[in-house]
Amino acid sequence: MHFANRSFIFVPETKSIMIQRIQTLFLIGIAVCMGLMLNFTIWAENNVDGTEQMVLNAFESKKVALPYDAAVAPLASQSNIYIAGLAILAALVAIYSIFQFKNRLSQMKLGALNSLLMAATLGLSYYNIYLFEPAFSPQTQGSFLGGFFLPAIAMVLNMMSNRFIRKDEKLVKSVDRIR
Repeated sequence: MHFANRSFIFVPETKSIMIQRIQTLFLIGIAVCMGLMLNFTIWAENNVDGTEQMVLNAFESKKVALPYDAAVAPLASQSNIYIAGLAILAALVAIYSIFQFKNRLSQMKLGALNSLLMAATLGLSYYNIYLFEPAFSPQTQGSFLGGFFLPAIAMVLNMMSNRFIRKDEKLVKSVDRIR
């Protein structure tokens, strides 16, 4: 606790998160992208006659009858909870990294870990698409949707965040040399 302006106004100390740093905004963007991935469809493909659709999201792969009715159970379903788990873990690592602003070396290590988590999320998504596409309807081509591109955007944000964290570390080292 400290007293402000010698007027004896009691101001409690709070733990700050340093929002003014650009890398903090990038880390928040990573958490938002990975959180949005949980809500968006990663990939979808219709069969040749347009009566069924295969849909892949972070939680499950399912085959549904068209026109789609949410009240009707899917024709087939398979869990993809590991993709959702990796996305949630990547978002949590990014949020935790925000609070490590005093230890830039730790932030850089967390950024490297987060890159691996996001690459694994993207790789597992692509692997599931590779498995399901020929099995469902080999004559038609599926389409990548927003949920597939969000981890790639988050990886770019992570790269930018790590760049600015390294830049801060170099600045602090150069100031320490001057003293």
